[in-house]
Amino acid sequence: MTKALRPAPLRPFMIGPYRLPNNLVLAPMAGVSDRPYRVLCRRFGAGLAVSEMVSSDIRLRGSTKSLKRLDFAGEIGPISVQIVGTDPHAMGEAARFHQDLGAQIIDINMGCPAKKVCRVAAGSALLRDEALVGRILTAVVQAVAAPVTLKIRTGWSPEQRNAVTIAHIARESGIAALTVHGRTRACSYGTPAEHETIQAIRAQVDISLIANGDIDSPQAALRVLDSTGCDAIMIGRAAQGRPWIFRDIAAFLATGVIPDAPAPDWIRDLLIEHLDGLYQFYGTYAGVRIARKHIAWYCRGLPGAAVFRVGINRANSTRDQVSQVLAFFNQDSGREDVAA
Repeated sequence: MTKALRPAPLRPFMIGPYRLPNNLVLAPMAGVSDRPYRVLCRRFGAGLAVSEMVSSDIRLRGSTKSLKRLDFAGEIGPISVQIVGTDPHAMGEAARFHQDLGAQIIDINMGCPAKKVCRVAAGSALLRDEALVGRILTAVVQAVAAPVTLKIRTGWSPEQRNAVTIAHIARESGIAALTVHGRTRACSYGTPAEHETIQAIRAQVDISLIANGDIDSPQAALRVLDSTGCDAIMIGRAAQGRPWIFRDIAAFLATGVIPDAPAPDWIRDLLIEHLDGLYQFYGTYAGVRIARKHIAWYCRGLPGAAVFRVGINRANSTRDQVSQVLAFFNQDSGREDVAA
């Protein structure tokens, strides 16, 4: 008998009619995965980069924040837009609206743990109402021609872990791919993600499956792919200030070799490029303020980063911000490379 070959860990991934170049996905992160950041992550090897979530509330569509979240000018497709809400009809209308604006994939958020989202019974709070989940999924799938994906947590709490049931509902509703974050809503990020629930979904539900949660290194990426049998992996917080993690994971999955850790001057140049993109995208006033968290992430692990963050958070102009970044990275050319 011929032994079945294990699929290559790095491989193309299909969502509906779209063939992604690989199975590495940037997670939607509010306030983080904007267009400048998505472009960087795609350049470093992310096969798909999902937008920040946008509300299904029609009253918010003209807000500056919503308009920025829907700016995909010059971006490599397919364009995936994540929507959040609780009313099936409104979610269907929102999906149609974003499809008309150019979204090629609609992603539904049922995983956000933020209090302000769960307080209105949206995000991961929806996992407590399986019937409503089904109605929302069906409404969105029927509203658009674009493939619809779903992102969830494993449940509301460890005592109410119902991701397998939700996966069955997603499959019956016509969801094209399901992303599962390996924590419940009640679990803090200090609680290690578990992937046994994703294994159970893989064993019981025939659906394209994306694993998420604590995938913070090439080794972790391979371990999750192997242990869960998932089709793809999604990287979120581990990519903050480190968009090259997709390059590192792709190289390791393809060759078993991780690229050398980037030198500080390389990180400096990339950060300056990212800052310029933020200033152009948001304007100088908002760009400087939004850039602060990205600067902190890029500098994480470098000597003197804690003191540097205090000063950089006081910079109120692009010139001051850039000059402080350059001074920080250039103050010690003898620094060792940063751990990947």
